[in-house]
Amino acid sequence: MIPNDTDVSRRTFLKAAGGAAAAAAVDPARGAGTGAASQQGNQQGGGLLTYARGNDSGTLDPQNTTSGEDVKVTNQIYDTLIAFEPGETSLTQGLATEWNLDGTTTTLTLREGVQFHNGEEFTADDFIATYRRFTDPDYENYPGDEYVSAYSSFTLGNWVGNVNKDGDYSLTIELNQRYAPFLRNLAMFASSVLSEQAIQNLGQDLSDQPVGTGPFQFDNWNKGNQQIRLSANDDYWGEGPQVDEVVFTAIGQNSTRAQALSTGEVDIIDGLGAQSSQIVDQANNAELIQEQGINVGYMAFNMANVEAFRDRRVRRAISLAINTEAIVNNIFQGIAEQASQPIPSNVLGYNDDLDPYPHDPERAQQLLQEAGYENLEFELATFQNPRTYNPNPAQAAQVVRSNLNEIGVTVTINRQPFNPFLTYIDQGKHDACFLGWMTDNADPDNFYYALLHPGISQDDVPQGQDWVSWDTEGFNTNDAAAWANTDYMDLVERAQTTYDEQERANLYRQAGRLAHDEAPWVFMDHAQELRGVSNRVNGYVLELISGPFLRLVSLGNQ
Repeated sequence: MIPNDTDVSRRTFLKAAGGAAAAAAVDPARGAGTGAASQQGNQQGGGLLTYARGNDSGTLDPQNTTSGEDVKVTNQIYDTLIAFEPGETSLTQGLATEWNLDGTTTTLTLREGVQFHNGEEFTADDFIATYRRFTDPDYENYPGDEYVSAYSSFTLGNWVGNVNKDGDYSLTIELNQRYAPFLRNLAMFASSVLSEQAIQNLGQDLSDQPVGTGPFQFDNWNKGNQQIRLSANDDYWGEGPQVDEVVFTAIGQNSTRAQALSTGEVDIIDGLGAQSSQIVDQANNAELIQEQGINVGYMAFNMANVEAFRDRRVRRAISLAINTEAIVNNIFQGIAEQASQPIPSNVLGYNDDLDPYPHDPERAQQLLQEAGYENLEFELATFQNPRTYNPNPAQAAQVVRSNLNEIGVTVTINRQPFNPFLTYIDQGKHDACFLGWMTDNADPDNFYYALLHPGISQDDVPQGQDWVSWDTEGFNTNDAAAWANTDYMDLVERAQTTYDEQERANLYRQAGRLAHDEAPWVFMDHAQELRGVSNRVNGYVLELISGPFLRLVSLGNQ
């Protein structure tokens, strides 16, 4: 179970976390001086730890990905200026030991004596180079618009005006506007600090030759066997690592992965569904660990590709026709709950007055008739491998096709491996798609802005239109619906600039209502986080944000 060292309930704690960055403007946020930062030094206990997941990585460059599969590995290799306390949503020291957000100015004191895996010392110049590589097309080492991920804009690029250093160990970041989640953004994987020398020498080759300051360093990547091997960083500045090596291996089938855990072939597994969780739960040599997650699963309508989806009646009709309750109860079998809005109930600004769309095919047909789209056809793109928010996408897609067939809508399912699927979606080729999101920082902005704001000015949205084309300059490709509702955009933008927690919560409740009613997604589920952990693993902490925290893990006898 996740440790909780306060008497505050988990839900209250997580809701409060959404306003933590804002509090820094009133009460300067400082490094806690506890956790990893106060327990420096390598503490290896030895051995090889094997972590099995449903899919291999696509890249090992944190500036080149939106995939949680990639991040599981890069989080072992890289550090951020500010970090998340393992198993919690509170902030703690990373490569910075102190920080302060005051209005639009953030100041940070950096940790001294930290080395990158290439032997270079970490200084302020490395973060400046990291920031410019990610956000500045005029920077000589910028890897290209097609290379940097959508995180570039909504993590740093949209908010940071400039970054300056005062010596080697002090940074001042000036924001373009007040931005409540900024400290939390500095703790996100996309803000991982790269080596300036590696940026200059490797360029895009960082995608398979990563160089960080983290507890593990890259050894090799056997793409044929879908295995990535890391070794302990003997010079790591923080707590751990306590094993000699970590291997990430891909095992596509949930049940096969669970069996591999039960036979002792692997040590930790994720991506579990209902049936595979039972295998783990019944194993003599392993434990099933679960916690309420901070995530959402959904089906996005690409309004830029399908004219019918631009009519709210069509979107609501499909939401009414798809039996999300059956998907959650019969396929996910108790490891998820129905969604009614973009955020789960443990995030600031959740609207308790909203209910999931009921299964009402009769009303769905009426809406389609009113809209004039009784013979609608579209493609549903989906990934093959399990994800926390959709542990069985194949079965879920079949339910969607069957439900919509009942109201005269024809659905063609396009199943792809996860990495090609993400590229397909990023390029806007889909009609509709299954997607989901596991929070990067526990702030509502990480859902409302990151997933449903087009990333452009309200003035750039064509008049009388609530969607934009995929080739719009500055478009946020995480907005897979291409939705651009200016009323919604206004609410989210106002919420970003206020540091008052109650006001922010109220604005997000309004945004949740509007998203529910306009239905740019079929809101499907919020899922539990599930892990299978071998009895020989000690010190594992289930992560709600960041992680997995494999530097804390040691191995013993079963």
